[in-house]
Amino acid sequence: MSDLDHLAGSAVGGTLYGIGVGPGDVRLLTLRAAGLVRSVDVLAYFAKRGRKGNARSIVSALIADGREELRLEYPVTDEIPVEHDDYQSQIAEFYAATAATIEAHLSSKRSVGLLAEGDPFFYGSFMHMWRRLDGRYPVEVVPGVTGMSGCWTRANAPITWGDDILTVLPGTLDEHVLTERLKTSNAAVIMKVGRNLAKVRRAISAAGLLARAIYVERGTMPEERILPLADLSADVGPYFAMIIVPGEGRKI
Repeated sequence: MSDLDHLAGSAVGGTLYGIGVGPGDVRLLTLRAAGLVRSVDVLAYFAKRGRKGNARSIVSALIADGREELRLEYPVTDEIPVEHDDYQSQIAEFYAATAATIEAHLSSKRSVGLLAEGDPFFYGSFMHMWRRLDGRYPVEVVPGVTGMSGCWTRANAPITWGDDILTVLPGTLDEHVLTERLKTSNAAVIMKVGRNLAKVRRAISAAGLLARAIYVERGTMPEERILPLADLSADVGPYFAMIIVPGEGRKI
């Protein structure tokens, strides 16, 4: 065993691991995360229908041939609004069935590593498994570099200075709510941009922050794209896109 493997540690049977895989660059994984990707009995990951799964793609270089994998395919993602009854019922049934599948492995004393983009406890689907299984089985959460910290670093944009208050907003909010929240924010990160891009841009403009806003698409990934929001002509962005508004802080 190498010194790095010793530091990372190995998986324990019957334990669920929420493994934060970071924003996209595999080199940003923690030692613990990388060690668990290589040592759990079952490597699980969520994926959109017909897609490979972004978390799985991030760690592909760490997965040996023949590893047992558990692909968890969402029945619905952004095809219908999150607040729609059909979305809520389908996703609830999916999470219940997924928890049961994972539980079957855990009860057989097998370790399960569930990959999570960014950090497992930050807008992560892993939290729905944690809610259902924590307390019934051992659960270890391995923190990861968040997507937003990866994005503001790649944009070379310090996000908060001094006493700046950072506000994190989902782009799914009502436009008026977004605008009012942004008006009282020193610095902001708007996530879940995707199909909400045009609405989010209007809210940022109405809050008087357009000149400071930066659009980051697939931050730290090979297809990374970074530019001032004011220069972006598109009205729809990909799932892995966010907008950051760096704080200004006190001038020293």
